Amino acid sequence: MNRRDALLVTGGAGFIGSSFIRYYLSEHPDVRVLNLDKLTYAGNLSNLADVESNPRYRFVQGDITDRRLVKSLFAEVSPPGIVNFAAESHVDRSILDASPFVDTNIRGTLVLLECARAQWAKGGGDHRFVQISTDEVYGDLAEGGLSSEDSPLAPSSPYSASKASADLLCGAFFRTYGLPAIVTRCTNNYGPYQFPEKLIPLMILKASRGEKLPVYGDGSNVRDWIHVSDHCRAIEAVLLRGRPGTVYNVGAGCEKRNIEIVRSILSYLGQPEELVEYVTDRPGHDQRYALDSSKIREELGWAPHVTFDDGIRQTIEWYIDHPNWVKECVSGDYREYYERNYGERCSRGESVD
Repeated sequence: MNRRDALLVTGGAGFIGSSFIRYYLSEHPDVRVLNLDKLTYAGNLSNLADVESNPRYRFVQGDITDRRLVKSLFAEVSPPGIVNFAAESHVDRSILDASPFVDTNIRGTLVLLECARAQWAKGGGDHRFVQISTDEVYGDLAEGGLSSEDSPLAPSSPYSASKASADLLCGAFFRTYGLPAIVTRCTNNYGPYQFPEKLIPLMILKASRGEKLPVYGDGSNVRDWIHVSDHCRAIEAVLLRGRPGTVYNVGAGCEKRNIEIVRSILSYLGQPEELVEYVTDRPGHDQRYALDSSKIREELGWAPHVTFDDGIRQTIEWYIDHPNWVKECVSGDYREYYERNYGERCSRGESVD
């Protein structure tokens, strides 16, 4: 495959993005991947240390809101496909300051869509623009119900509102310009390399140290959990076989209350439940998310492979076995890794082959 056929992955140094890049390079030996990432606090190049020397992988440090940079990359590699993971993604941070979420999640997606439209209008090839979204755009869900792709959007936080806005932009670009955009909305991911501010890695690390585990409210909030490897396979299916102009829900049908997750971690690590500390609930905290993912299962033949019991055990063991990775994340040491391996070229926005 030549230089001008690289799959463009944005936000590929984050948790799900890096998992997808490792998976896709492994499963598709004829594919090149260009990773564009701003390297915010949750972007960590050591997530991709095992592929950085792969000749089919390139990294560019940059912001998806930088129209000039994005346009130049499109002109350089003419990507047949785009998978947009780049996003500000933590609800609590969006409550404190919504501005970065509007900037990256909405304006950044718009820049990508406009550059894709301009490049792909030149003709040639079967293109796909895959927008990675979230089940949170559907808002709170009553007990027993499931959100389908046709359910109304009712985001509750600045984060989910920004993601819903980006989804609507993708739909508008398909309807108005015929841009082959597809949106995926996934449930809560877990697995290796997830930034330690998220529920599962945070609880693993605190429990392993015998520290108090802060749980919002009474811990009864319900989420559907999916292992990141199953999500990556779903994205692959959508990228290769998904219908442009449509939305695919991705869920494992594994609903758990937050307190159940915490108790399972404590049990595995042999720690007492007295470590749980219930704290004031998050403003506007949705009680339950759950997806109807029958569409992707029936149309694309996807189904989750990893059971929660296996997945949570593997995840706990990974965090316990990788203390240096954790230390880099929480201390900022990975910035030294970044400078040591990529130097000034990346800080100027230049690409690394």
